[in-house]
Amino acid sequence: MRNFTLAGAIAVVMTIAFAAQAAPPAAKPQDRFAQNGAVKIHYVVEGKGPLVVLIHGFPDYWATWKPLMATLSAAGYRTAAIDNRGYNLSGQPKGEAAYAMPNLVGDVAAVIAAEGQKDAVVIGHDWGAAIAWNVAMTRPEVVNKLIILSVPHPAGLARELAANKAQQEGSNYARNFQKEGSEKRLTAEGLADWVKDPKEKPGYVEAFKRSDFAAMMNYYRANYPRSVGEAAGPPPAFPPIKVPVLIIHGMKDTALNAAGHSGTWDHVTADTTILMIPNAGHFVQHDAQDLVDRTVRDWLNARR
Repeated sequence: MRNFTLAGAIAVVMTIAFAAQAAPPAAKPQDRFAQNGAVKIHYVVEGKGPLVVLIHGFPDYWATWKPLMATLSAAGYRTAAIDNRGYNLSGQPKGEAAYAMPNLVGDVAAVIAAEGQKDAVVIGHDWGAAIAWNVAMTRPEVVNKLIILSVPHPAGLARELAANKAQQEGSNYARNFQKEGSEKRLTAEGLADWVKDPKEKPGYVEAFKRSDFAAMMNYYRANYPRSVGEAAGPPPAFPPIKVPVLIIHGMKDTALNAAGHSGTWDHVTADTTILMIPNAGHFVQHDAQDLVDRTVRDWLNARR
């Protein structure tokens, strides 16, 4: 009986050891860099599989995507979360022109190329979403699916700025950011004030201390529409988006009105999915983290 018990114990130990050897722990996220002209773009990769590029907004940095990266990596995707130019470990060129939209689009294309891929799923929030829309319209060959958090299609935003008083008032902050010297009122601690997770907030403060506040304001100076009401004029024509689109919006967002997403399907020739979350605000990926992460994973898996 004793010999049988000893043999059984040895077998259990060997089984556990074999299982540990067969299933090594998941690889930790890794820092990478891409080059767009003279500007170096820092990004963080995790997982293996089809490439998913994630673009943050203001005020944020790559770590905003940690939960979604973990979800997608576990589902068999390779995630690459960018530090936008001007932020954290990415290059911080001087001058408003360096932050014009074509340069921001080029940064995303550079990351996709640095990963050795011809295209990717592109996900963006806030300014990252504005960039993502423009990547899909001006560099369609590098996008195979598009996921947008919070920001309406440029045509929808232009329409709301022209006619929607709530959106006009919600954009007042952007007018203030466009003013000369607005960056002087910013602090790393103040920019991180929206972060609710006490474990993550110190990382945000340090990332913002490494960032260029003038660069953050230059996103607004170079790209945000300056006119509202009748002065805004009709929106320009935009090229159609030819890949599937998923839009997720927190309806408590006070900066971007949910009505801006109406009619998005008129600008997309593939399937368009819109999820409105009543109890989430602008940082929808945090306010409704589980729902957002699950929705993105399942939507991508259905189109894999």
